[in-house]
Amino acid sequence: MHYFTHTFPNGLRLIHLPSDSPVSYCGYAVHAGTRDEEAHEHGLAHFVEHLLFKGTARRKARHILNRMENAGGELNAYTTKEDTFVYSIFLEEHFGRASELLTDIVFHSCFPPREVVKEADVILDEINTYKDSPSELIFDDFEDLLFSGHPLGHNILGDASSLAGFTSEAGLSFARRFYTPAKAVFFSMGSTKPERILRLAGKHLGEEVLASTPPPLRTPPPLLSPQHKRIRRDTHQAHVITGGRAYGMYENAQKRMALFLVNNLLGGPGMNSRLNLSLREQHGLVYNVESNLTTYTDSGLASIYFGTDPRHTDRALRLVLMELKQVCNTRLSDARLTALKKQTSGQLGILGDNKENTFLTLGKQFLHRGSYEGLAEVFKKIDAVTSGEMLEVANEVFAPATLSSLIYT
Repeated sequence: MHYFTHTFPNGLRLIHLPSDSPVSYCGYAVHAGTRDEEAHEHGLAHFVEHLLFKGTARRKARHILNRMENAGGELNAYTTKEDTFVYSIFLEEHFGRASELLTDIVFHSCFPPREVVKEADVILDEINTYKDSPSELIFDDFEDLLFSGHPLGHNILGDASSLAGFTSEAGLSFARRFYTPAKAVFFSMGSTKPERILRLAGKHLGEEVLASTPPPLRTPPPLLSPQHKRIRRDTHQAHVITGGRAYGMYENAQKRMALFLVNNLLGGPGMNSRLNLSLREQHGLVYNVESNLTTYTDSGLASIYFGTDPRHTDRALRLVLMELKQVCNTRLSDARLTALKKQTSGQLGILGDNKENTFLTLGKQFLHRGSYEGLAEVFKKIDAVTSGEMLEVANEVFAPATLSSLIYT
Protein backbone atom coordinates (compact mmCIF):
# COMPACT_ATOMS: atom_id res chain seq x y z
CA MET A 1 0.00 0.00 0.00
CA HIS A 2 1.35 3.42 -0.97
CA TYR A 3 1.88 5.88 1.85
CA PHE A 4 4.20 8.81 2.53
CA THR A 5 6.64 9.11 5.46
CA HIS A 6 9.10 11.69 6.71
CA THR A 7 11.30 12.25 9.79
CA PHE A 8 12.00 15.77 11.04
CA PRO A 9 15.37 16.83 12.52
CA ASN A 10 13.90 16.89 16.04
CA GLY A 11 12.90 13.22 15.77
CA LEU A 12 9.19 13.57 14.98
CA ARG A 13 8.04 10.98 12.46
CA LEU A 14 5.20 11.58 10.00
CA ILE A 15 3.08 9.20 7.95
CA HIS A 16 0.26 10.03 5.51
CA LEU A 17 -2.12 7.57 3.87
CA PRO A 18 -3.86 8.99 0.77
CA SER A 19 -7.63 8.74 0.53
CA ASP A 20 -10.08 10.31 -1.92
CA SER A 21 -12.70 10.94 0.78
CA PRO A 22 -13.77 14.56 1.50
CA VAL A 23 -13.27 13.71 5.20
CA SER A 24 -9.72 13.87 6.54
CA TYR A 25 -8.03 12.69 9.72
CA CYS A 26 -4.86 13.71 11.52
CA GLY A 27 -3.42 13.23 14.96
CA TYR A 28 -0.51 12.47 17.24
CA ALA A 29 0.36 9.06 18.65
CA VAL A 30 2.60 9.44 21.71
CA HIS A 31 4.65 6.55 23.07
CA ALA A 32 3.52 7.04 26.67
CA GLY A 33 0.91 5.20 28.68
CA THR A 34 0.00 3.75 32.03
CA ARG A 35 3.04 1.48 32.23
CA ASP A 36 5.35 4.52 32.09
CA GLU A 37 4.02 6.05 35.32
CA GLU A 38 6.10 6.18 38.48
CA ALA A 39 4.74 4.44 41.57
CA HIS A 40 3.14 7.68 42.83
CA GLU A 41 1.66 8.55 39.42
CA HIS A 42 -0.99 5.83 39.04
CA GLY A 43 -3.53 7.18 36.52
CA LEU A 44 -1.44 10.22 35.54
CA ALA A 45 -1.05 9.27 31.85
CA HIS A 46 -4.83 9.26 31.43
CA PHE A 47 -5.17 12.42 33.54
CA VAL A 48 -2.68 14.26 31.31
CA GLU A 49 -4.64 13.18 28.22
CA HIS A 50 -7.76 14.85 29.70
CA LEU A 51 -5.84 18.01 30.60
CA LEU A 52 -4.47 18.48 27.09
CA PHE A 53 -7.83 20.02 26.21
CA LYS A 54 -7.89 22.44 29.16
CA GLY A 55 -5.53 25.15 28.01
CA THR A 56 -2.25 26.07 26.33
CA ALA A 57 -0.12 29.20 26.40
CA ARG A 58 -2.29 30.50 23.54
CA ARG A 59 -5.73 29.05 24.19
CA LYS A 60 -8.24 28.55 26.96
CA ALA A 61 -10.32 25.36 27.18
CA ARG A 62 -13.33 26.83 25.37
CA HIS A 63 -11.12 27.98 22.48
CA ILE A 64 -9.72 24.47 22.10
CA LEU A 65 -13.17 22.88 22.05
CA ASN A 66 -14.61 25.43 19.62
CA ARG A 67 -11.71 25.41 17.18
CA MET A 68 -12.78 22.21 15.39
CA GLU A 69 -16.40 22.05 16.54
CA ASN A 70 -17.15 25.39 14.86
CA ALA A 71 -15.97 23.87 11.57
CA GLY A 72 -18.06 20.72 12.06
CA GLY A 73 -15.04 18.65 13.04
CA GLU A 74 -14.35 16.42 16.04
CA LEU A 75 -11.58 16.20 18.62
CA ASN A 76 -10.87 12.87 20.29
CA ALA A 77 -8.26 11.25 22.52
CA TYR A 78 -7.68 8.04 24.44
CA THR A 79 -4.99 6.47 26.59
CA THR A 80 -3.80 2.86 26.61
CA LYS A 81 -1.28 1.11 28.80
CA GLU A 82 1.48 1.96 26.32
CA ASP A 83 0.34 4.89 24.16
CA THR A 84 -1.78 8.03 23.99
CA PHE A 85 -3.67 9.13 20.86
CA VAL A 86 -4.97 12.65 20.21
CA TYR A 87 -6.68 13.26 16.87
CA SER A 88 -9.26 15.13 14.85
CA ILE A 89 -11.76 14.32 12.08
CA PHE A 90 -12.78 17.12 9.70
CA LEU A 91 -13.45 18.18 6.13
CA GLU A 92 -10.22 18.31 4.11
CA GLU A 93 -10.26 22.10 3.79
CA HIS A 94 -9.62 22.38 7.54
CA PHE A 95 -6.42 20.32 7.62
CA GLY A 96 -4.28 23.34 8.54
CA ARG A 97 -6.62 24.29 11.37
CA ALA A 98 -6.61 20.76 12.79
CA SER A 99 -2.86 20.13 12.55
CA GLU A 100 -2.02 23.48 14.19
CA LEU A 101 -4.46 22.91 17.04
CA LEU A 102 -3.24 19.37 17.72
CA THR A 103 0.39 20.48 17.75
CA ASP A 104 -0.47 23.22 20.22
CA ILE A 105 -2.31 20.99 22.69
CA VAL A 106 0.10 18.04 22.48
CA PHE A 107 3.31 20.03 22.91
CA HIS A 108 2.23 23.24 24.67
CA SER A 109 -0.49 22.42 27.18
CA CYS A 110 -0.04 24.31 30.44
CA PHE A 111 -2.34 22.31 32.78
CA PRO A 112 -4.07 25.25 34.55
CA PRO A 113 -4.45 24.49 38.30
CA ARG A 114 -8.17 25.38 38.30
CA GLU A 115 -8.77 22.82 35.56
CA VAL A 116 -6.81 20.13 37.41
CA VAL A 117 -9.27 20.20 40.30
CA LYS A 118 -12.33 20.07 38.04
CA GLU A 119 -10.97 17.29 35.84
CA ALA A 120 -10.09 15.14 38.85
CA ASP A 121 -13.79 15.16 39.76
CA VAL A 122 -14.74 14.28 36.17
CA ILE A 123 -12.39 11.29 36.12
CA LEU A 124 -13.59 10.18 39.55
CA ASP A 125 -17.10 10.01 38.08
CA GLU A 126 -15.68 8.04 35.16
CA ILE A 127 -14.08 5.57 37.61
CA ASN A 128 -17.37 5.16 39.52
CA THR A 129 -19.27 4.59 36.27
CA TYR A 130 -16.76 1.93 35.34
CA LYS A 131 -17.20 0.20 38.69
CA ASP A 132 -20.92 -0.10 37.91
CA SER A 133 -20.08 -2.24 34.86
CA PRO A 134 -18.65 -5.56 36.11
CA SER A 135 -18.41 -6.95 32.57
CA GLU A 136 -15.78 -4.27 31.86
CA LEU A 137 -14.19 -4.00 35.29
CA ILE A 138 -13.31 -7.71 35.35
CA PHE A 139 -10.86 -7.23 32.47
CA ASP A 140 -8.85 -4.73 34.52
CA ASP A 141 -8.87 -6.99 37.55
CA PHE A 142 -7.80 -9.93 35.41
CA GLU A 143 -4.82 -8.04 33.97
CA ASP A 144 -3.87 -7.07 37.50
CA LEU A 145 -3.94 -10.79 38.36
CA LEU A 146 -2.02 -11.86 35.28
CA PHE A 147 0.63 -9.09 35.49
CA SER A 148 0.72 -8.93 39.27
CA GLY A 149 3.29 -6.43 40.56
CA HIS A 150 4.08 -5.07 37.07
CA PRO A 151 2.91 -1.73 35.60
CA LEU A 152 0.95 -3.56 32.88
CA GLY A 153 -1.36 -4.74 35.65
CA HIS A 154 -2.35 -1.19 36.61
CA ASN A 155 -5.73 0.05 35.44
CA ILE A 156 -5.65 3.13 33.21
CA LEU A 157 -7.94 5.43 35.20
CA GLY A 158 -6.14 5.34 38.56
CA ASP A 159 -8.12 5.67 41.78
CA ALA A 160 -9.54 8.32 44.10
CA SER A 161 -6.39 8.42 46.21
CA SER A 162 -4.00 8.99 43.31
CA LEU A 163 -6.29 11.55 41.66
CA ALA A 164 -6.38 13.60 44.86
CA GLY A 165 -2.61 14.01 44.70
CA PHE A 166 -2.30 15.19 41.11
CA THR A 167 -1.22 18.80 40.53
CA SER A 168 -0.47 21.05 37.60
CA GLU A 169 3.24 20.45 38.23
CA ALA A 170 2.75 16.67 38.08
CA GLY A 171 1.07 16.97 34.69
CA LEU A 172 3.81 19.25 33.37
CA SER A 173 6.49 16.87 34.62
CA PHE A 174 4.90 13.90 32.85
CA ALA A 175 4.46 15.89 29.63
CA ARG A 176 8.07 17.07 29.66
CA ARG A 177 9.23 13.46 29.97
CA PHE A 178 7.04 11.92 27.31
CA TYR A 179 5.26 14.45 25.08
CA THR A 180 8.28 15.14 22.93
CA PRO A 181 8.87 14.74 19.16
CA ALA A 182 11.10 11.66 19.29
CA LYS A 183 8.39 9.80 21.23
CA ALA A 184 5.59 10.84 18.87
CA VAL A 185 4.21 10.23 15.40
CA PHE A 186 2.08 12.66 13.40
CA PHE A 187 -0.27 10.56 11.27
CA SER A 188 -2.90 11.57 8.76
CA MET A 189 -5.26 10.17 6.16
CA GLY A 190 -7.13 12.02 3.44
CA SER A 191 -6.73 13.86 0.16
CA THR A 192 -4.34 16.57 1.36
CA LYS A 193 -1.11 16.51 -0.65
CA PRO A 194 1.99 15.28 1.20
CA GLU A 195 3.87 18.45 0.27
CA ARG A 196 1.28 20.58 2.08
CA ILE A 197 1.29 18.29 5.11
CA LEU A 198 5.08 18.56 5.34
CA ARG A 199 4.94 22.33 5.06
CA LEU A 200 2.24 22.70 7.72
CA ALA A 201 3.80 20.24 10.15
CA GLY A 202 7.18 21.92 9.85
CA LYS A 203 5.65 25.36 10.32
CA HIS A 204 3.64 24.42 13.39
CA LEU A 205 6.47 22.62 15.11
CA GLY A 206 9.02 25.34 14.42
CA GLU A 207 11.94 25.83 16.76
CA GLU A 208 9.94 25.91 19.99
CA VAL A 209 9.64 22.12 20.25
CA LEU A 210 13.05 20.85 21.29
CA ALA A 211 14.62 17.55 20.38
CA SER A 212 13.73 15.06 23.06
CA THR A 213 15.29 12.56 25.41
CA PRO A 214 15.51 8.81 24.67
CA PRO A 215 12.35 6.65 24.88
CA PRO A 216 11.31 5.31 28.30
CA LEU A 217 12.96 2.18 29.60
CA ARG A 218 10.41 -0.58 29.95
CA THR A 219 10.97 -3.94 31.60
CA PRO A 220 8.94 -6.94 30.42
CA PRO A 221 6.65 -8.61 32.96
CA PRO A 222 7.96 -11.80 34.56
CA LEU A 223 6.12 -15.06 34.00
CA LEU A 224 3.84 -16.12 36.85
CA SER A 225 2.27 -19.40 37.87
CA PRO A 226 -1.45 -19.73 37.07
CA GLN A 227 -3.62 -17.74 39.47
CA HIS A 228 -7.26 -18.45 40.42
CA LYS A 229 -9.39 -15.96 42.30
CA ARG A 230 -13.04 -15.44 43.22
CA ILE A 231 -14.36 -12.01 44.21
CA ARG A 232 -17.73 -11.56 45.85
CA ARG A 233 -19.76 -8.82 44.17
CA ASP A 234 -23.42 -7.86 44.47
CA THR A 235 -24.41 -8.61 40.85
CA HIS A 236 -27.24 -10.60 39.28
CA GLN A 237 -24.84 -12.48 37.01
CA ALA A 238 -21.60 -14.26 37.66
CA HIS A 239 -18.82 -12.84 35.48
CA VAL A 240 -15.98 -15.17 34.52
CA ILE A 241 -12.70 -14.64 32.69
CA THR A 242 -9.97 -17.19 32.04
CA GLY A 243 -6.79 -16.86 30.04
CA GLY A 244 -3.05 -16.53 30.04
CA ARG A 245 0.00 -14.88 28.53
CA ALA A 246 0.25 -14.50 24.76
CA TYR A 247 2.82 -13.15 22.32
CA GLY A 248 4.24 -9.64 22.31
CA MET A 249 4.09 -7.25 19.37
CA TYR A 250 7.57 -8.08 18.07
CA GLU A 251 7.47 -11.84 18.49
CA ASN A 252 7.11 -14.33 15.64
CA ALA A 253 4.64 -12.79 13.16
CA GLN A 254 3.50 -16.15 11.83
CA LYS A 255 2.71 -17.40 15.33
CA ARG A 256 0.78 -14.24 16.11
CA MET A 257 -1.31 -14.71 12.98
CA ALA A 258 -1.95 -18.36 13.80
CA LEU A 259 -3.06 -17.34 17.30
CA PHE A 260 -5.35 -14.74 15.77
CA LEU A 261 -7.08 -17.50 13.82
CA VAL A 262 -7.33 -19.74 16.90
CA ASN A 263 -8.88 -16.88 18.85
CA ASN A 264 -11.40 -16.24 16.07
CA LEU A 265 -12.27 -19.93 15.92
CA LEU A 266 -12.92 -20.03 19.67
CA GLY A 267 -14.84 -16.85 20.34
CA GLY A 268 -14.54 -14.30 17.58
CA PRO A 269 -17.35 -11.99 16.43
CA GLY A 270 -19.10 -14.70 14.41
CA MET A 271 -22.16 -16.36 15.93
CA ASN A 272 -20.72 -19.68 14.76
CA SER A 273 -17.67 -19.50 17.04
CA ARG A 274 -17.12 -22.70 19.01
CA LEU A 275 -17.72 -21.12 22.40
CA ASN A 276 -20.93 -19.42 21.29
CA LEU A 277 -22.26 -22.64 19.73
CA SER A 278 -21.51 -24.61 22.89
CA LEU A 279 -22.38 -22.25 25.74
CA ARG A 280 -25.25 -20.33 24.14
CA GLU A 281 -26.78 -22.27 21.27
CA GLN A 282 -26.40 -25.81 22.61
CA HIS A 283 -26.66 -25.34 26.39
CA GLY A 284 -28.35 -21.93 26.79
CA LEU A 285 -26.03 -20.87 29.62
CA VAL A 286 -24.90 -17.43 28.43
CA TYR A 287 -26.02 -14.43 26.44
CA ASN A 288 -22.47 -13.37 25.59
CA VAL A 289 -19.18 -15.27 25.42
CA GLU A 290 -16.09 -13.89 23.71
CA SER A 291 -12.42 -14.58 23.18
CA ASN A 292 -9.95 -11.69 23.06
CA LEU A 293 -6.28 -11.02 22.32
CA THR A 294 -4.40 -8.05 23.76
CA THR A 295 -0.91 -7.32 22.46
CA TYR A 296 1.74 -5.19 24.15
CA THR A 297 5.23 -4.43 22.94
CA ASP A 298 6.86 -7.10 25.11
CA SER A 299 3.98 -9.32 26.20
CA GLY A 300 0.35 -10.07 25.60
CA LEU A 301 -2.65 -11.96 26.90
CA ALA A 302 -5.42 -14.16 25.61
CA SER A 303 -8.69 -14.25 27.52
CA ILE A 304 -12.16 -15.77 27.37
CA TYR A 305 -15.04 -13.96 29.07
CA PHE A 306 -18.66 -14.89 29.72
CA GLY A 307 -21.48 -13.93 32.04
CA THR A 308 -23.95 -16.47 33.36
CA ASP A 309 -26.42 -17.26 36.13
CA PRO A 310 -24.37 -17.94 39.30
CA ARG A 311 -25.86 -21.45 39.46
CA HIS A 312 -24.23 -22.31 36.11
CA THR A 313 -20.77 -20.82 36.68
CA ASP A 314 -18.82 -24.02 37.13
CA ARG A 315 -20.67 -25.87 34.40
CA ALA A 316 -20.08 -23.09 31.87
CA LEU A 317 -16.40 -22.91 32.80
CA ARG A 318 -16.05 -26.67 32.30
CA LEU A 319 -17.54 -26.31 28.81
CA VAL A 320 -15.02 -23.57 28.00
CA LEU A 321 -12.15 -25.82 29.11
CA MET A 322 -13.54 -28.65 26.99
CA GLU A 323 -13.43 -26.42 23.90
CA LEU A 324 -9.89 -25.36 24.74
CA LYS A 325 -8.78 -28.98 25.04
CA GLN A 326 -10.36 -29.61 21.65
CA VAL A 327 -8.38 -26.87 19.88
CA CYS A 328 -5.20 -28.01 21.66
CA ASN A 329 -5.59 -31.66 20.66
CA THR A 330 -7.29 -31.66 17.26
CA ARG A 331 -5.85 -30.43 13.97
CA LEU A 332 -8.34 -28.62 11.72
CA SER A 333 -9.24 -30.29 8.45
CA ASP A 334 -8.23 -28.52 5.23
CA ALA A 335 -11.86 -27.63 4.53
CA ARG A 336 -12.45 -26.20 8.02
CA LEU A 337 -9.21 -24.22 7.89
CA THR A 338 -10.14 -22.76 4.51
CA ALA A 339 -13.57 -21.75 5.81
CA LEU A 340 -12.02 -20.15 8.91
CA LYS A 341 -9.57 -18.13 6.82
CA LYS A 342 -12.37 -16.96 4.55
CA GLN A 343 -14.50 -15.89 7.51
CA THR A 344 -11.63 -14.09 9.24
CA SER A 345 -10.60 -12.23 6.10
CA GLY A 346 -14.19 -11.15 5.55
CA GLN A 347 -14.48 -9.83 9.10
CA LEU A 348 -11.23 -7.88 8.74
CA GLY A 349 -12.37 -6.48 5.40
CA ILE A 350 -15.57 -5.14 6.94
CA LEU A 351 -13.63 -3.72 9.89
CA GLY A 352 -11.19 -2.08 7.47
CA ASP A 353 -14.07 -0.29 5.78
CA ASN A 354 -14.35 1.83 8.93
CA LYS A 355 -12.06 4.74 8.02
CA GLU A 356 -11.49 5.89 11.60
CA ASN A 357 -10.34 2.41 12.55
CA THR A 358 -7.97 2.32 9.55
CA PHE A 359 -6.59 5.73 10.52
CA LEU A 360 -5.90 4.72 14.13
CA THR A 361 -4.30 1.45 13.00
CA LEU A 362 -2.05 3.51 10.72
CA GLY A 363 -0.84 5.60 13.65
CA LYS A 364 -0.28 2.66 15.99
CA GLN A 365 1.60 0.56 13.47
CA PHE A 366 3.89 3.41 12.45
CA LEU A 367 4.56 4.39 16.06
CA HIS A 368 5.68 0.88 16.96
CA ARG A 369 6.99 -0.60 13.73
CA GLY A 370 7.92 2.31 11.50
CA SER A 371 5.71 0.98 8.70
CA TYR A 372 2.08 0.31 7.81
CA GLU A 373 0.59 -3.01 6.75
CA GLY A 374 -2.64 -2.86 4.76
CA LEU A 375 -5.32 -5.51 4.42
CA ALA A 376 -3.74 -7.11 1.34
CA GLU A 377 -0.61 -7.95 3.34
CA VAL A 378 -2.70 -9.25 6.25
CA PHE A 379 -4.73 -11.50 3.93
CA LYS A 380 -1.49 -13.04 2.60
CA LYS A 381 -0.35 -13.85 6.15
CA ILE A 382 -3.72 -15.42 6.94
CA ASP A 383 -3.52 -17.60 3.83
CA ALA A 384 -0.05 -18.81 4.86
CA VAL A 385 -1.12 -20.16 8.26
CA THR A 386 -1.22 -23.98 8.54
CA SER A 387 -3.32 -26.14 10.83
CA GLY A 388 -0.10 -27.40 12.42
CA GLU A 389 0.87 -23.85 13.38
CA MET A 390 -2.56 -23.29 14.89
CA LEU A 391 -2.24 -26.46 16.95
CA GLU A 392 1.21 -25.35 18.17
CA VAL A 393 0.13 -21.88 19.32
CA ALA A 394 -3.07 -23.23 20.86
CA ASN A 395 -0.95 -25.44 23.12
CA GLU A 396 1.42 -22.58 23.95
CA VAL A 397 -1.34 -20.13 24.88
CA PHE A 398 -4.61 -21.95 25.59
CA ALA A 399 -3.55 -25.18 27.31
CA PRO A 400 -6.06 -25.36 30.22
CA ALA A 401 -3.46 -26.27 32.84
CA THR A 402 -1.54 -23.02 32.18
CA LEU A 403 -4.50 -20.63 32.45
CA SER A 404 -5.49 -18.26 35.22
CA SER A 405 -9.09 -17.43 36.11
CA LEU A 406 -11.08 -14.72 37.83
CA ILE A 407 -14.74 -15.01 38.86
CA TYR A 408 -17.10 -12.33 40.10
CA THR A 409 -19.82 -14.18 42.00
